[in-house]
Amino acid sequence: MLDSVQTTPTATTLSGKPVLYTPSLTEYTRRKTITVNIDGVPLGSEFPIRVQSMTTVDTMDTAGSVEQTIRMIEAGCEYVRITAPSVKEAQNLDNIRKELRARGYTTPLIADIHFTPNAAELAARIVEKVRINPGNYADRKRFEHIDYTDASYAAELERIRDKFLPLVRICKEYGTAMRIGTNHGSLSDRILSRYGDTPVGMVESALEFLRICEDEQYYNIVLSMKSSNPQVMVQAYRLLVQRLDEEGLKPYPLHLGVTEAGEAEDGRIKSAVGIGTLLEDGIGDTVRVSLTEEPEREAPVARALIDRYTNRPSHAFIPPVTNYPIDPFQYHRRTTHEVVNFGGSNVPRVIADFSQVPVTGHEVLKPIGHFYLPLPDKWRMNDLGADYLYTGSRPAGFMLPNGLKEVLDYPVWRTHADQPNTSPLLQASQYLQAVGEGVPLHTSLNFVRVALADLTTGLLHRLRSDSTVVLLAHTDNSHAMPELRRLFVELINQGITAPVVVQQSYPGVPAEDLPLYAATDLGGLLVDGLGDGVMLSASEANEPAALSRLNALAFGILQAARTRITKTEYISCPSCGRTLFDLQETTAMIRKRTDHLKGVKIGIMGCIVNGPGEMADADYGYVGIGRDKIALYRGQQVVKKSVAADRAVDELIGLIREDGRWLEPESLERAG
Repeated sequence: MLDSVQTTPTATTLSGKPVLYTPSLTEYTRRKTITVNIDGVPLGSEFPIRVQSMTTVDTMDTAGSVEQTIRMIEAGCEYVRITAPSVKEAQNLDNIRKELRARGYTTPLIADIHFTPNAAELAARIVEKVRINPGNYADRKRFEHIDYTDASYAAELERIRDKFLPLVRICKEYGTAMRIGTNHGSLSDRILSRYGDTPVGMVESALEFLRICEDEQYYNIVLSMKSSNPQVMVQAYRLLVQRLDEEGLKPYPLHLGVTEAGEAEDGRIKSAVGIGTLLEDGIGDTVRVSLTEEPEREAPVARALIDRYTNRPSHAFIPPVTNYPIDPFQYHRRTTHEVVNFGGSNVPRVIADFSQVPVTGHEVLKPIGHFYLPLPDKWRMNDLGADYLYTGSRPAGFMLPNGLKEVLDYPVWRTHADQPNTSPLLQASQYLQAVGEGVPLHTSLNFVRVALADLTTGLLHRLRSDSTVVLLAHTDNSHAMPELRRLFVELINQGITAPVVVQQSYPGVPAEDLPLYAATDLGGLLVDGLGDGVMLSASEANEPAALSRLNALAFGILQAARTRITKTEYISCPSCGRTLFDLQETTAMIRKRTDHLKGVKIGIMGCIVNGPGEMADADYGYVGIGRDKIALYRGQQVVKKSVAADRAVDELIGLIREDGRWLEPESLERAG
């Protein structure tokens, strides 16, 4: 039992102000919202969290759109979104809807609108919901900075009101719902000029339109704050919830999503870091996972994220928080002192759990990125090389490479022949007994495994004066991330600056769900600056493929949380009816030729709508502008226009070469 937390459940504070973005930092409770009626599938806190996705077929292809929509519905979509980039596509929504209804499918349809108010106004008369982007509904982005006076800014808001009011009134008349969906990458020049490229700007972009709706007493509204950066996305949603409360606006339901998450496991990890972090705090009423794959593959991922919370209210009790020392709206890494290469300014470290795997030969380390080269008799480490190896009660049978240090259970370490080059892992009780009895420990690095309940006065007192300890934090609570966060809160409030490695174990979790669960539990901490390392365990991880996957997952979570970059990052859109080339094939081709460029971010966008804005923080961009025509970007500036698609990847690589960021790929065959 914690000595220092005997408090009331609702008294959470942040710098003296109530934390409003979550009902509770420690108890799982859905945020209360109003209900939005969407043609028989209502949305809000009184109803289950809904799954949705978006078609990728050309909207003018009625038969193709209908068939894909049916596949999405059968995969679990409760709403289906279809792009309507112009009036003709908006009009064809009527044909798509009629065919679906004739075939017995009543799932609500959502029109996705960018740039074209007249298309939105038409679609609002046809489908059950329209989505508008406040960054481009009434604005054309020119990437200009404008110095607004209060009067000139007010005049801009009046201009927006004039353009937006017709849609609001049509939606109100027809009973059509609306999503006001801010995207980090497509903020208007007006917002960027006044608020910057920030979560504050994202929130204000939506609120400008929302206030107009409330003036008209139109409340059938859903809100979203999407970004390809999970850190920014999480901060923006939290701030939106806080601002709605502070301004006395209604508690609207929230649509969660990470834009342009990408493909395969990386896309799932990034989505889970953003979406899962918010779901943990009871935020979110509908989920769309954006993957560069067929849309029917997105729904099961969203469902797996959501289903984790079905029985969550019955989780074990977590002591509530009365003094919350973490800024939830801006990233700050927890202050720690350095212990060897943990904490301080070091990147988070990865510990590989080999406690169930005998380390008897060089080949066993391949799955964690360490390769022995017999001919030169040397070791080589790739970018996903683990930093530490936990062997538990079975020490390694050979000398490990210099880039990999061994961790042993304390009783085994005490009799080990090479104590200086290995480190002990002690349970909290073992640590207290050892230091109480004056038993020598490692002179520079000792791991102490703790749960929240272990943070007693006695342990905290010892930690204040021991500069050799790295804590290994774990929990068995089903409400894992909040309990681990509560542990960090206690350490911060007690002035403990020891580095903390987060260890989570996932026995029996299906392979397809493991990345989602781990990315939620660990990523939700990392985006708030909590954690100096990760250690993932699974009872089935005793084969090379499983060990390799766990290792890659650890590094993938760190990358998605933007805390340790170890590989090329791809910001690729999930495709839609606007896409002008085969996005999945092109993404795979670009990845094949560039995935060795550590730390480089490449945006791959199917059309100009998802172009320079949506890939806001990419280093380079590959954007479709017409059939077989590509524009190439450096940052947000187009540098090559109308490049033939068959030359575009070569020219993209040429840009990277010009900037001195190209490296020739090195084969790992010699290291195998």
